[in-house]
Amino acid sequence: METEFERFTGKRMERILATVVAIGSAILGAQALIAGITTMSWSDGARIAMLLVVFVPLVAMLVACVVGRGVRTASGAFAIIYTVALGAWPSFVDPVGKAADQPWIFFLVNVGVVAAMLAFPLWLQFAWAVGLPFVYGYVRLVEGEFSRDFWVTTAFDVSFTLILGIVIISLGWMFRSVAAGVDEARAHAVASYASAAAAAAAEEERATMSALMHDSVLAALIAAERAEGERAQDLAVGMAREALTRLANTEAAVAQEGSDEPVGAAQIVVELRRALSELGADAIVEERGGIGLIPGRAARALVLAARQALGNAVTHANGRGLHILAEGKGDEGISVTITDTGPGFDMQAIGADRLGISASILARMAGVAGTAAIDSNDSGTTVTLVWERP
Repeated sequence: METEFERFTGKRMERILATVVAIGSAILGAQALIAGITTMSWSDGARIAMLLVVFVPLVAMLVACVVGRGVRTASGAFAIIYTVALGAWPSFVDPVGKAADQPWIFFLVNVGVVAAMLAFPLWLQFAWAVGLPFVYGYVRLVEGEFSRDFWVTTAFDVSFTLILGIVIISLGWMFRSVAAGVDEARAHAVASYASAAAAAAAEEERATMSALMHDSVLAALIAAERAEGERAQDLAVGMAREALTRLANTEAAVAQEGSDEPVGAAQIVVELRRALSELGADAIVEERGGIGLIPGRAARALVLAARQALGNAVTHANGRGLHILAEGKGDEGISVTITDTGPGFDMQAIGADRLGISASILARMAGVAGTAAIDSNDSGTTVTLVWERP
């Protein structure tokens, strides 16, 4: 279904064509009206009637073109009425044999053509552009009683009017085709953009959900598996409750990302130590650099990505040689480095369905304009998370 936006250029072109037609038709119509009034006898009812029959629809067409409403209807009515009036001209107005001067109605032949351009489909426009000049020629010859003197001048007038009419219709068709092409290109671009935006939103939602599953649910399962004492069991229950709450609020951005209030580097270190405690890992969080403030959502993403890296180190490397370095850069940013001395892994060998790294670490940091780098070999794994103020 074609929308208003998709037809913007086409409608603008129709408005331009109607305006140009109104200006040209008004000029030719004024000339014809002056000629008709100056040569008309007010006692001749047939001439007065013909003047009204032609000029009332013409004025209606001009008004429609100016206001931009009912253009096709008014233009079509004038094109038909004028053609009929032109054909009936010698029978109702001019006696045969008195055609020394061209009457005012002949001035409007091209106006009838442009009216057809505004009102009719393309094939009928060309039919009007070809047929109306021949109607004019026939009427002119009838007035001259088909005498030899009229054939040459009439043939010249018909040829000129025919060529001009075809040029007018061709120009209108060309401008409308260009406008239609622009509308089609715009509609295609908008559809492509909408499709890409929908795909990006779906991918972002999938990555967010996958990251949530890895961060909250997997961490709760690990804590439950390692819960041996009463305190550890209570901690696992609390983590499971938090995971269920976050799953129930997955559609709320604040539930996923937290507040955007500035957070200090010291608070990030506290969160990292809490994550180590929840995972039951024994490691030191080392602090360096100045203490500054970063946006809350960036801090939240950094902590969640670091938590996933810690969970991976605990799960796959048994926490061997685990070390965390939080290096503040004042208000300019912060970096967190997590290292272990486990067996390492091959990044290229990780399947596309394993989203613990791609979604919970890489995509999460990218979502807050941060970076994440992972270096893993036989000597261990190093995960470097960096957020810098733009």
